[in-house]
Amino acid sequence: MKTRVHVRIFGKVQGVWYRASTKQKADELGIVGWVRNTDDGCVEAVFEGEKAKIDEMIAWCWIGPQRAQVTDVKMLPSHSEETFTSFVVLYR
Repeated sequence: MKTRVHVRIFGKVQGVWYRASTKQKADELGIVGWVRNTDDGCVEAVFEGEKAKIDEMIAWCWIGPQRAQVTDVKMLPSHSEETFTSFVVLYR
């Protein structure tokens, strides 16, 4: 069963290849959605896929790439009707 989750990742997560690493992990797990930096220094993402894979992705978000220092991962309600066919990095 597919599920969708919207997350915000806090800490030192910009300028450490967090978005590119998130895309790599999502592709590895077969997850679709997107990831982007936010103006307040966080990273946010929407993940869609099998629940076990989403759980694995969220566990990875707590670690991130080598230079990241994650302090919190918050899950937000996802009410989007948007459909995804791949995982992309969004740039502002």
